[in-house]
Amino acid sequence: MSDDIPLIDLAPLRDGLDGARRIAGALNHALENVGFLIIVNHDVPADLIAQTFEEARRFHDQPLDVKHALRMNEHNNGYMAEGRYNVRTSRVSEKSVQPDANEAFFLKRERPADDPLVLAERRFAGPNIWPADLPAFREKVIEYCDAVDAMARRLMPALALSLDLEPDYFEQPFAESQYSFRLSHYPPVAREEGLYGIAPHTDMNFMTFLPQSGVPGLQIATEPGKWRDVPYVANSFVVNTGDTLHRWSNGRYLSTPHRALPPVGEHRYAIPFFLGPHLDTEIACLPSCTDDENPPKYAPTTYSDFMIWWYDANYNAADQDDLAVVNS
Repeated sequence: MSDDIPLIDLAPLRDGLDGARRIAGALNHALENVGFLIIVNHDVPADLIAQTFEEARRFHDQPLDVKHALRMNEHNNGYMAEGRYNVRTSRVSEKSVQPDANEAFFLKRERPADDPLVLAERRFAGPNIWPADLPAFREKVIEYCDAVDAMARRLMPALALSLDLEPDYFEQPFAESQYSFRLSHYPPVAREEGLYGIAPHTDMNFMTFLPQSGVPGLQIATEPGKWRDVPYVANSFVVNTGDTLHRWSNGRYLSTPHRALPPVGEHRYAIPFFLGPHLDTEIACLPSCTDDENPPKYAPTTYSDFMIWWYDANYNAADQDDLAVVNS
């Protein structure tokens, strides 16, 4: 691994396929060697990003009993209280850590009542849970998710080329992506051993897109136990590969451990967008990532099955039900 987190300018994507070819090599280098990159000129409006950070603050400023009434449902949508989560399945999970010092609100792709996945009562197809007393919250959050989802689709031809695939390889799986969006709040706390905003983990999804807020906390491990801060770049997204793309690429693209330290003296908000393909997508070794000397390392699965396994192991919605409710 390299210590450097590559900075990639997405402006060439405005030129279509020619631009995708120009950045494919940089994507390949970043994801084979670091698993993280920072992107600029991504075309998600700065005011929309700022507005969504404000919506995160507005949601978490509500009293605890109001938020707890929106607690997480069986689709893992809704409110997760502080101290009710840490990743147990990651290869870098630490057994001695305390529960994560953050609270969060989760949603997934908003679907109409007549959506085929909704009618089939599929896990993770909804419904989302929305606060009743935050005017325009739902509309603003969906606007942001749509913008980031569109950015990710623009990136897909370059990503496919970086993996020696045809540029339209990911077009169908991501025509209707399965994403999860998280509005997180990290309150300032005293630093102590074993306490994290988010403990060391890897993401389970395909790719994660995190706009930078300027409040430090995110760290990555480019080598085991070697943690380094992610540098701040104005109007950028930090992007990382998750376990799904790592598995799909037969381990070629890294799923790099990362963590968040609790903020000191100020509140930190984070709005990570966890991108995945359609629920029914088969995650089987990509044809460009295997040969006679490098057989597939992972059994095929569907994204739906992979999500069910991971969420049930790490996010038990019932953990939210015994929370003592008090006014904050």
